[in-house]
Amino acid sequence: MTVNLEVAEGVGTLRLDRPPMNALDVATQDRLKELAEEATRRVDVRAVVIYGGEKVFAAGADIKEMQAMDHTAMVLRARALQDAFTAVARIPKPVVAAVTGYALGGGCELALCADYRIAGENAKLGQPEILLGLIPGAGGTQRLPRLIGPSKAKDLIFTGRMVKADEALALGLVDRVVPAGEVYEQAHAWAARLAQGPALALRAAKEAVDTGLETDIDTGLTVERNWFAGLFATEDRERGMRSFVEEGPGKAKFL
Repeated sequence: MTVNLEVAEGVGTLRLDRPPMNALDVATQDRLKELAEEATRRVDVRAVVIYGGEKVFAAGADIKEMQAMDHTAMVLRARALQDAFTAVARIPKPVVAAVTGYALGGGCELALCADYRIAGENAKLGQPEILLGLIPGAGGTQRLPRLIGPSKAKDLIFTGRMVKADEALALGLVDRVVPAGEVYEQAHAWAARLAQGPALALRAAKEAVDTGLETDIDTGLTVERNWFAGLFATEDRERGMRSFVEEGPGKAKFL
């Protein structure tokens, strides 16, 4: 399989496994969607790590496969391509991308689908589609400007240039840079800590933030208000407040 889902201690690792560069061909895209939906459904998966291995995250689409596709073929495929990445972005649980080596084109777009990105010092990210006479097609023109702002996103998209880990951090494209050998360990630790948190409240927080970014503030505030009030009906809210009153902040243990 080109993508695998491995689950341990509440953390599901979506592991890309298509050597040597984890090129995201059609089969890999479809498998990614299938496993993202599985991670969404599974109650034993409370947080997710996206990982490509020690050497490379994902170097982009399978260019040889795309070269053989004409306009009609891509019209039929483009929606499925986006749907695969959207399935990752809509996992209603904390998702962290563990980025080593190249994360280019579709690889960068996959990292953009995460809530948080931890990159190795050897990471190189970019949207080089313009160098092929194309534009990003798996969400890059939408998720990248929402993350780092339109002018910085346009610079990367218009030029197709790669950025190293330190510049990616300065741009806000990644959130933390660590030694390459520690990327997965630190990403898993981030996910494992959140996997111990209140699952429904984390889901609510993610939905409120993401919805707010995609709509006007009044609609976002309505989503926030409804979730905030709704969480008062949960056992986790009772457990969290009781622990706060009896033991002090930060000591609640959630199921």
